[in-house]
Amino acid sequence: MARAFLARKGVEEARLEGELLVAHALGLDRLKLFMQLDRPVSGAEIDRARDLLVRRGKREPLAYITGEREFYTRTFKVGPGVLIPRPETELLVDEARRVAAELGRGALRVADLGTGSGCIAITLSLELQGAHVAAFDVSPAAILCAQRNAELLGAQIEFVEGDALATLPARAPFDLIVSNPPYVMRAEKPLLAPEVAEHEPELALYAPDSDPDFWVRALLEHGREWLAPGGAQLVELGHQQGERVLALAQTLGWQASLVRDLAGHQRVLVARPPQG
Repeated sequence: MARAFLARKGVEEARLEGELLVAHALGLDRLKLFMQLDRPVSGAEIDRARDLLVRRGKREPLAYITGEREFYTRTFKVGPGVLIPRPETELLVDEARRVAAELGRGALRVADLGTGSGCIAITLSLELQGAHVAAFDVSPAAILCAQRNAELLGAQIEFVEGDALATLPARAPFDLIVSNPPYVMRAEKPLLAPEVAEHEPELALYAPDSDPDFWVRALLEHGREWLAPGGAQLVELGHQQGERVLALAQTLGWQASLVRDLAGHQRVLVARPPQG
């Protein structure tokens, strides 16, 4: 019944999400749900499951309903006002780890600009032994969420609330600057899924002045001032940004390359100042 209901409402993975919501209503994970198929269900549990399914049928994101999302094998708390972690952002973390290994330094200094749930900053703090990670966000809701995730996952992060372009210079230099900035144009809103367009925070979605390259341009124009010698910037991109920002980076004198995701999109820009 849950699968059929969600399918009628246009939810793509209706079966999986129906199972996850029913399990959540019963206080179980999905595996335990299947192991307890003959378990009696109370009226209150049925009502709770129905309420969750109705919310999902209205296209509220699954992650906001359950209050969590998996990222890089860890569970992150999320809620309204905070961008939901995406699987493709794991590529940004992969590339940051690769570049960190190339640097071969201990106690790296890392800045995460626009931290949101903290998924990038916290993951890098836990994966890069001894790293000092500073996470910046202008949203108080995002900072609170990220702080909670850091506490739950045991990560030591320096959180900075405010405009990263204004607050980062005082804490520079950094070995790595990473960011998943907003790059969607407001004109694209009708093309977004209802879960995104109607529920996720506009501040984290839409580029300022409908300029999808606003943030990456700012990072490329000023980033050399914020990097330690040999450092690098890594920025997640929209699937149509790649060639444009690569040309911009090269024009500004960066040694830059693009990394494709599993779908073949040019997803991450890796930029280093020229050597010498």
